[in-house]
Amino acid sequence: MEVTTIVAAIVSAVAAAVIFGVLGFVLGGLHRKKVAEKAIGSATEEAKRIISNALTTAETKKREAILEAKDEIHKERTEYEKEIKERRNEVQRQERRIIQKEESLDKKTEALEKKEDALQNKIRDAEARLEEVDALKRSQFDMLEKISGFTKEQAKDYLIKNLEGDLVHEKALKIMEIEQRTREEADNIAKEIITTAIQRCAADHAAEATVSVVDLPNDEMKGRIIGREGRNIRTLESITGVDLIIDDTPEAITVSSFDPVRREVARLTIEKLITDGRIHPSRIEEMFEKSKKEVDATIKATGERAAIEAGVNGINGELIKLLGRLKYRTSYGQNVLNHSLEVSYLAGLMAAELGADVKAAKRAGLLHDIGKALDHEIEGTHISLGVEYARKYKEKDEIVHAIEAHHGDVEAKTLVAVLVQAADAVSAARPGARRENIQNYIKRLEQLEEISTSFPGVDRSFAIQAGREVRIMVKPEAVSDDQMVVLARDISKKIEEELEYPGQIKVHIIRENRVFDYAK
Repeated sequence: MEVTTIVAAIVSAVAAAVIFGVLGFVLGGLHRKKVAEKAIGSATEEAKRIISNALTTAETKKREAILEAKDEIHKERTEYEKEIKERRNEVQRQERRIIQKEESLDKKTEALEKKEDALQNKIRDAEARLEEVDALKRSQFDMLEKISGFTKEQAKDYLIKNLEGDLVHEKALKIMEIEQRTREEADNIAKEIITTAIQRCAADHAAEATVSVVDLPNDEMKGRIIGREGRNIRTLESITGVDLIIDDTPEAITVSSFDPVRREVARLTIEKLITDGRIHPSRIEEMFEKSKKEVDATIKATGERAAIEAGVNGINGELIKLLGRLKYRTSYGQNVLNHSLEVSYLAGLMAAELGADVKAAKRAGLLHDIGKALDHEIEGTHISLGVEYARKYKEKDEIVHAIEAHHGDVEAKTLVAVLVQAADAVSAARPGARRENIQNYIKRLEQLEEISTSFPGVDRSFAIQAGREVRIMVKPEAVSDDQMVVLARDISKKIEEELEYPGQIKVHIIRENRVFDYAK
């Protein structure tokens, strides 16, 4: 194809030269005709030479191309034959490997068949032996039944019964042994824990009295406190609900009341009157109100201080006030707030020894007698009141349960409840901590006041003179002078029916009308 292209190019060049020559000849005239003819001849020869060279070159290139193609074909054929040979060799190797695996598999199959035959023989032998054993066993059972006189089931029942009896006896002995050992160990550990807690907790054991002594600057102050015709002392006793004892004791008067709050308010009122110097009924009432507010503030501060001392946080404000009121509450002569703090300390120490929740134990110990701040005013036991108010002010169930169970009225189900029970018993059992007689005395006075206030028209009532007199304030608009006589008789009869007491009790009813006006 390249030769043809070259030839065509040459022919085109020759034709162009001829055309140019003819044109030159025509244009050049005759002179140029010879030159042109000569040039044409020369061009023709040149064209032939070029054509000859081109054909020679084309033939040479053609031969070279054919040789190159043959070389390429030979090379590719050689590579293909080599690849075919390699593949044929690989196939032969795979065939030999497969043949070897087939031979190995045949050998394994043959060995497996031999093993299976051997196993079947052994199974047949084992079955034959089992049949022999079963036959021997049946013959032995038959012989045993004939010798013992029991069937198989009867013998089994007999053995089981004997075995059960022996096992029950052994189990009972083992349980008793373990219980005894556990009880002894538990007693020793409990004694050690309680003893350690008692040793680490120091507390005041003195029982409280029911009187307070107010010091006077001089004996002349006694007359001013009594007042003209006794009006000041009557006003003091009527408002405060205490009994003032003014005797020959120099520069002192005694305030007597079973209720520590009343006694404290009365003591503060008298001290304020002595400091002020103006002692008359209206001033007495004013100082009484101030003292009452001071005692309320003291109650709150005391409750907060008790919670801090016990290391208990997050107690509701109302429960704090109830805690403070326990300062003025006694149980068998023992101060209830001090008792509660001691129970909190003891329960916390024992909880720490046992690895229990110390904070919960302290909290439950501090709040376990909270109901005693209310049982003077609200009907119910101090346990039920304590449970009610603890729930009301969102204490946890664990704390409420400890309050409910601390006297054993319900079963203690938590370790904290058991610790509070133990701490309460330890605190109450300390030598000198309680006096039985004073508690009975206080209960009798409380009942006397409850009976008196249960009648309609009664405003307040105070048991004084160690329970030998009850002073009753009536509402003047509800009870007339004539009705006072009937009311006194009715209260006396109810006291006679419901109370047991030595001697006699004076029922003293007071009806007072007051009228106020202001000069402007």
